[in-house]
Amino acid sequence: MNAIMGSGILGLSYAMANTGLIGFSILLLIVALLAAYSIHLLLCLCIRTAVTSYEDLGLLAFGSPGKILVASTILIQNIGAMSSYMFIIKSELPATISGFLADDHSGAWYLDGRLLLVITAVCIVFPLALLPKIGFLGYTSSLSFFFMVYFAIVVVIKKWYIPCPLPLNHTLTYVEISNSSECKPKLFEFSKESAFALPTMAFSFLCHTSVLPIYCELKSPSKSRMQNVANLGIFLSFLIYFISALFGYLTFYGKVESELLKSYSRFLPNDLLIITVRLFILLSVILTVPLIHFPARKAFMMMFFSCQSSCVRLILVTLVLNIVIVLLAIYVPDIRNVFGVVGSTTSTCLLFVFPGVFYLKLSFEDFLSRQKLGACGLVVLGICIGACSLTLITVNWAYNE
Repeated sequence: MNAIMGSGILGLSYAMANTGLIGFSILLLIVALLAAYSIHLLLCLCIRTAVTSYEDLGLLAFGSPGKILVASTILIQNIGAMSSYMFIIKSELPATISGFLADDHSGAWYLDGRLLLVITAVCIVFPLALLPKIGFLGYTSSLSFFFMVYFAIVVVIKKWYIPCPLPLNHTLTYVEISNSSECKPKLFEFSKESAFALPTMAFSFLCHTSVLPIYCELKSPSKSRMQNVANLGIFLSFLIYFISALFGYLTFYGKVESELLKSYSRFLPNDLLIITVRLFILLSVILTVPLIHFPARKAFMMMFFSCQSSCVRLILVTLVLNIVIVLLAIYVPDIRNVFGVVGSTTSTCLLFVFPGVFYLKLSFEDFLSRQKLGACGLVVLGICIGACSLTLITVNWAYNE
């Protein structure tokens, strides 16, 4: 569950606003079920091939090009994930600091999110990512799951504190708006913004690069028990995602921001619960980014260096990755762009396409067997979802320009 749940939870209310309550529920359920099925295929391959990593599956299926393809996909996916986390630091850290200060802080240096982002990256993220052993981060980052549960609880509570229609100003002074229909949830919705919904969901359920290492390191691995654990983890994550998305949407309706916490910052800027949520999310993000550095750096090294990595090379690669994610977080104007592009490309490949393709290549079953037909359907569906989403997102950008 710690591998599944991350920054995607902040974008799901926006996805619900642009697909409708029922439309979102159906799509989220489909993505969750497909994620569980693709994990099933990976576990089947793990048993038959004794392979312990996603990259090695690519190597076994298609040789060195397959390994490079998987490594590059994981690298881009992790850079996107780290960029989304750094974006949250840029957008939420100034509001969190100002929330704890009672004085007038207009024009203060700590209100510049880009400056705080650079300071955080240099003073915290980069040193932690360089540690040779970061076992303690594994334990502390597990707190992120409890932070997500707390976040969902606060979202439910705050539904009853913000009036609808929403106030026109940024205080809780109620302003009557004649159009009362904006306080009715839409069951189905389709607009140019809907293209971001499925990629955001795919981004939110991706844990597949962690499944094989976890399974292979168990003392007595069993496919059925591991599948049960994966199904339970996906189901509980689905519940937390759905509850937070639902009540976030029912609070702001069509006015919900692409990053949910920004919506609360507009209308409850000094609320204690919202400030603590921001603080917990930020702690979770800051402690998780160094962990994501490790598989990203491993994939980078695997692609460009064949020999044993030196200490200098490790530092330089970590520095380069840090610079890239900071620049992306600074210059990407909206977190939905990260969810959209990464979700429709690398997340879709790792979640749908690669498990299906590897199963078709490495399994010796008859092509008309149920498993191979399912794997084939997974591949086709993944390609269609990724291609359609990326095309619609590109058209949306061109339209906005």
